[in-house]
Amino acid sequence: MIVVGLTGSIAMGKSETARMFRRLGVPVLDSDAEVHRLLGPGGRAVQAVAAAFPGVEKSGAIDRQALGAKVFGNARARQRLEAILHPMVRTAQRRFLSTAARRRERLVVLDIPLLFETGAAARLDAVAVVSAPGFIQRQRVLARPGMSEGKLAGILAAQMPDEEKRRRADFIIPTGRGKRAALDAIKALCRRLRPKRPRAWPDRLRQSRIRP
Repeated sequence: MIVVGLTGSIAMGKSETARMFRRLGVPVLDSDAEVHRLLGPGGRAVQAVAAAFPGVEKSGAIDRQALGAKVFGNARARQRLEAILHPMVRTAQRRFLSTAARRRERLVVLDIPLLFETGAAARLDAVAVVSAPGFIQRQRVLARPGMSEGKLAGILAAQMPDEEKRRRADFIIPTGRGKRAALDAIKALCRRLRPKRPRAWPDRLRQSRIRP
């Protein structure tokens, strides 16, 4: 089984790219969705996050807006939150991979927003980065409700620059030239990486990263 990490900066089209992988029959674990579950009603992270950030719990779940107000622009607070959430997300990823291996999947994707920033690349066979020109990214972000120039600047400051992600990537999926170009890149990746037969997981490939 080949494990591909999917990442990209804000508004680069990662969610749509993940949907394209799924439509091609590739299982995808959405790490953001896992965080939502952890912070939602009855979520495993609710108690720990509420203790670390008083006032953010509401009706048995974490008020993400209140939590964001405490964390945004505060590196120490963000690190405290990540220390709670990241181990739980990694547990979910391992569970997903174990299930996929039992099902004899040949190729799976872990959608990880801060893949390079958290050192997750070392656990993967290959990394695919979604990327679009900066002006398109800016248009997409500023069209979102509640977004501002200042908030965008803060988000970008906390993320690795797109240029650096592209440099580190094994595969680049362009999302600024329409869905057809992105889908063609995804299909090419699948042809390149999907083994003809299921392989044991974990396997030797983590010792030598796949290159296009």
